[in-house]
Amino acid sequence: MKTGFGLFFLLAMFLMAIAISGCVGPPLPADMGDDGRNQSSSDADAVSFSSEETQIKTIGLIGGISWVSSIEYYRLMNEMVNEELGGLHSAKILMYSVEFGEFSKEERLAKEGDWEALRKTMIDAAQGLEKGGADFIVICSNTMHSTAGDIEANVDIPLLHIADATGEKINKSGIRTVGLLGTKYTMEQDFYRDRLETKYGLRVIIPNETERELVNSVIFDELCAGNINENSKEKFIKIIDHLVEEGAEGVILGCTEIPLLIKQEDVNVPVFDTMTIHAQAAVEFALNRT
Repeated sequence: MKTGFGLFFLLAMFLMAIAISGCVGPPLPADMGDDGRNQSSSDADAVSFSSEETQIKTIGLIGGISWVSSIEYYRLMNEMVNEELGGLHSAKILMYSVEFGEFSKEERLAKEGDWEALRKTMIDAAQGLEKGGADFIVICSNTMHSTAGDIEANVDIPLLHIADATGEKINKSGIRTVGLLGTKYTMEQDFYRDRLETKYGLRVIIPNETERELVNSVIFDELCAGNINENSKEKFIKIIDHLVEEGAEGVILGCTEIPLLIKQEDVNVPVFDTMTIHAQAAVEFALNRT
């Protein structure tokens, strides 16, 4: 009995020594998390990032019209947010990318007077972005702002109009007469020019009919497919020169693909790159600066 009791006593003392010695692990330092990682730097930054990021609105992009310019919108917005906030910050973006092949068929129907399919595509895209959590809508196309009213009537979030962003930018420059390049529809219809003239007091000049045909064909046959042609650039520069001769003090690149071809250094008058202007306005709105 004594021997058995002695063994039991020794075993109990051994287990107590293990607990006292801390073999179960030392206490975590004050700056360690439950998982043992140091929270004093990277994790603290992550907490700060998460807290600040929640203040950024989510941008809902209707893209794919064409995907070539949509890539540029996405890149510009993320670069602009990062420049504003620094670190690893980027924009909060949802994109609905339209299938441009089918969309082109709907555009042809619209030109013939049947807008139903095209309007439905744009409204569906906007409603999908709203349901997905977008705080406002950005259409990555000048021409498709012809459906802006239809979209605004069918969603409960704001739409940031490209002509408004452009008109405000031109007004700040002090320029009163501008040339407009874009698709035939953008150059010839009222939805864009009238907004600039009525709301922002601008005089808008467009190329002649032959030049409008050329600009339109370059946009759809080359730029929308990602083809940058130096010969086409020279033709665009000549058209801009003609607009300047008619009194244009600057030129609006009123198609989001044209900035892929024409840069400020290519011409002697101020260029208003609607894609960059629109992206900047969206970022300012997303960061609650406007």
